[in-house]
Amino acid sequence: MHTLSHMNAEITLVGAEFVQRFSATRRGARLARRLAVHQLDAWGVPYGSELSGDVALIVSELAANAVLHGLVPGRDFELRLVALAGTLRIEVSDARGEREPEVRPSRPGAESGFGLHLVGALATSWGVKDRVVGKTVWAELSCPQDRCATQAGGMVPPANEGVCSVYLSESRSTGI
Repeated sequence: MHTLSHMNAEITLVGAEFVQRFSATRRGARLARRLAVHQLDAWGVPYGSELSGDVALIVSELAANAVLHGLVPGRDFELRLVALAGTLRIEVSDARGEREPEVRPSRPGAESGFGLHLVGALATSWGVKDRVVGKTVWAELSCPQDRCATQAGGMVPPANEGVCSVYLSESRSTGI
């Protein structure tokens, strides 16, 4: 076990999980990236760290793919982060099961099509699994236990499942 001096609490990795649904829009994809990084910080992975940056890139790519290629009108996509001993798993689920992602050979001068190459370069492993409705694209990263942590004995759930308190207070003050 490690101790965080600024929190004055022991930390341990005990199956911490974050789950949130987002509208299948560019704004939803951007919010997914921001909340993923915010959640990592809450788990003890500081903003600006290498792991935080890698997660931000992977979530950005997978969420963008869910919005661009997995869109079913009126259906959201879901982000799930799971921290287990030594591994951080990122999952993005959408409603289009028949459209599995494919890694295409990169073409010189192309402006798109590099996302899954980036995911493959950053993740220790990644893949696709079918769901009853749709699919889940997942990626796993090595996560040293002193970098991924939750507060004493497990994740402290936010006020609303999966919604960070900063977003909730912002929503309440603006009436969203």
